[in-house]
Amino acid sequence: QVQLVESGGGLVQAGGSLRLSCAASGGTFSDYTMGWFRQVPGKEREFVAAISRDGSMTPYADSVKGRFTISRDNAKNMVYLQMNSLKPEDTALYYCAAKNIRGTLTIARTYNYWGQGTLVTVSS
Repeated sequence: QVQLVESGGGLVQAGGSLRLSCAASGGTFSDYTMGWFRQVPGKEREFVAAISRDGSMTPYADSVKGRFTISRDNAKNMVYLQMNSLKPEDTALYYCAAKNIRGTLTIARTYNYWGQGTLVTVSS
């Protein structure tokens, strides 16, 4: 059983930056593909970015490509999301997720562990 705890959310002006962190415990971190998803009220959870177990694959949603960077530190059991050039439409609750089962990295239902989320608000 893996526990995930996100941090780093907050209020930022458009054009600003935030770095989200996700601390994992309870499992062998390097066995898990990690992902970041986001959700706004009334909408489905949306894929943001993912990173393979060894960090060699990092797919991104088109909406964040070139602005967000996902990374992981397997020695520290941490995954990060660096968010630059933030826009008001990036406002959402951001979730960290982990998967050790087969399935497409960009699909939420293929992830079997989730954090509680951290809120990111971007003001215009």
